[in-house]
Amino acid sequence: MAEQKAPHSSEVAKLLHAELGISFKRNLEQYRAGFHDDLTPDDDGFPWSIECKRYAGGSFNPAWWQQASDAAQAKDKLPCVIYKFDRKPIRVAIPLGALIDDTDNHIVDVSFEAFCYITRERM
Repeated sequence: MAEQKAPHSSEVAKLLHAELGISFKRNLEQYRAGFHDDLTPDDDGFPWSIECKRYAGGSFNPAWWQQASDAAQAKDKLPCVIYKFDRKPIRVAIPLGALIDDTDNHIVDVSFEAFCYITRERM
């Protein structure tokens, strides 16, 4: 498993490439306009729209999920938020519906390793 580092989008791209063999590039449009994800994969079969967050401390912010959901809907992908707080492992929020039938739009929080496993299974 790749060493976990701070999930700035360029670092997340490297970690995902190491785990999945898919290349990603930073999406600079997300700074100019809304409804854009942070990373663009070179594989159209990649099921997620990725939002990356990095903070010194705190807790998961529902506004991040809304931002990820808006970008995912615009691309017809599933939302995910890859986030990290200082001295904590990388976590990934994904919709429960990516794993099981869920009509209530629950969010689940998984490790980076579990996210990569789920991604491999979905692809």
